[in-house]
Order: sequence, then structure tokens, then C-alpha cells
Amino acid sequence: MTEVAGAAAGAGKERTRRRREMTVARLARLAGVSAPTVSRVLNGHAGVALSTRQRVEEVIRQHGYRRPEGSERLAVLELVFHALDSPWALEIIRGVEQVARASSLAVVLTEMEGRLTPGKAWTEQVLTRRPTGVIAVFSELTVAQQSQLATRSIPLVVLDPTGEPLHETPSVGATNWTGGLAATRHLIELGHRRIAMLSGPTGWPCIRARLDGYRAAMDAAGLPVDPDLVRVSTLYVEGGLRDGAELLSLPDPPTAVVTANDLQAMGIYLAAHRAGLRIPQDLSVVGFDDLPFASWSVPPLTTVRQPLAQMGAAAAEMVIALGRGEKLRHNRVELATELVVRESTARVAR
Repeated sequence: MTEVAGAAAGAGKERTRRRREMTVARLARLAGVSAPTVSRVLNGHAGVALSTRQRVEEVIRQHGYRRPEGSERLAVLELVFHALDSPWALEIIRGVEQVARASSLAVVLTEMEGRLTPGKAWTEQVLTRRPTGVIAVFSELTVAQQSQLATRSIPLVVLDPTGEPLHETPSVGATNWTGGLAATRHLIELGHRRIAMLSGPTGWPCIRARLDGYRAAMDAAGLPVDPDLVRVSTLYVEGGLRDGAELLSLPDPPTAVVTANDLQAMGIYLAAHRAGLRIPQDLSVVGFDDLPFASWSVPPLTTVRQPLAQMGAAAAEMVIALGRGEKLRHNRVELATELVVRESTARVAR
């Protein structure tokens, strides 16, 4: 070992030793507060002024304090959703619950009513409960919230992050780019050239990847992407209906539409019906997710299957492993998507 490498290794060991020696009493001295105050902050209890709480949190962060790994945790997985208004969420819950049950853990659900970031009340409740782990689905915890979980040794896994997660934050997703590519390529092979893309919020990596996959397929086929045929919509039936109606009313409307999820596709179905168009004779439609209703719709929906239950299960397995102090083989896991061809797509009418 070189002298520089040896010095670096020694410094690392020293930092680790200091973290181990850091106690509540020492944190209190550094923050200029009492030990009970530090304990209340660590445990998420109320009764501490905001400025004091922030000062204590800063000392905790600066000195790399970590609650001892062996300290008692509640036998619970915290599952946080931005919204629980779609079968999409139920599939993920099913996967998480199966793994949790096998590990004798309960699942606590939190729904944020459409917000992406949990509020202060949620953070304090989680710090008080000290669950086995937290799974955030389509949610965006702040850097401060992620730091608070880390200092309490509460592992976090993000499923379909809405922003770029911190490098060390484990996450689970699907091959969204490949799914968007496969959906568009399928329509191109059926002879379609005027292919629209109904996207969702493009700031979300999974949605942006689906849009990029669509663009890549069009580019590979030498087909220009008409800006009028690309719409950023909401991920609900209402968005598909509204933006689908606008697409179908264009002077040169699309002959096929790729959507960002199955709910948008159902909105397209309704827009086509109101416009007097038949699916797939007049308009081909491809969804994304393969939710249960996709195979029941009339006609059955061609869609990209996203393994939602398996994604939930993978996130649960990762967070449980972290709770046991195990090191993950990969911090980012992506499960494969698959094009499922049904009856909503057909060769373009000549």
C-alpha cells in the first residue's frame, strides 16, 4: 500500500470510529441543546421548535451520526404513493404485500393526494414508528427527508422515481424506453406513418423514457415526428379523452396513437367513439402497463406490459435486505417490459 493510500484508509477508519463513538449526549453538546431534545428530534416527536430541530438535524448530518443498526424496528413496511386512484397502484401493493407477508411484516399505506413530496407530519410519524423500511412510489422525498431516514437507519427504496434519486438511493423501474420503442415499432410494421404519442409529465424519467423510445423508433424508420402529434397530457382517462379529441380533429389526423398508460388509452377509445371512428379499423391504439381492464376493453387493448406486481416485490425484497444490514448487488433494478398484441391495432387502412 502506498503512503497516500494508507493515509486515506486511515482517515476513513477514523471517520468510521468517530461515527461509532457519536452519542446522543455528544450531539446535544455540539448542538447546544439538552440530550432529551436530541432524543425527541431523533424519534420524530413534537415539542421542539423548528429552528432547534433544524440545528440538531444539521449536527446529525455533519457528523455522520447513524442510529445503531441493531436498534429495534417496527415490523412494518411503509408504502408511500402520490395517489391511490388507479389499478396501477393496486398491482404494486399486491407485490409488496406478498413479500412482506412472507417476512411477517405488515404494510402501512400513505396516500399523498396527488402531491409528490410527503409533508412534515408524515416524516415525523415515520421517525416515530421506525419501520423496517420505506418504499416511495412515484414520489419524491427531499434530500432532507432522505437524510433523516438514513440517520435513523431506516432504509429507503424508490419505485419509479419522479426525479433523479440520490446516487446512493436504491430504486426499481422498468425498461420504459424499450417499451415505447416496441409499441411504436409495432405500429410502423403495420404500415402506420402518422403515429401520435400521448405522453405524460416529461419531467418524470419513466415517462420521458417512453417518449424517447417512440422518437427512436420513428427515427430508425426514417419517419419525421410531427410536433402536432406529440401531446403532453395527464395520466388519466380525462387526459386521453381531451387530448385524443384534439388529435383526431386535426386536418391530417393520426392513424395510430401510442399512449403513456392504459388509462389514457381508454380516453382515446372514448374520443374515437365520439368522433365516429372505429378501433382498430380507423384508428390503432397502444397502451402501457397492461392493467387488468386492458384485456376486457372492447376491443381488447394492445399494450406494453409493465411487471407492476414484480416491481413492488423487488422493491420490498431490497428494502428488507437493507433492513437486515445486507449490501445490495445493484442499487438500480429494471424489470423487462413486453408488448402484448391484442385487437386494438391493425394494418393501416388504404
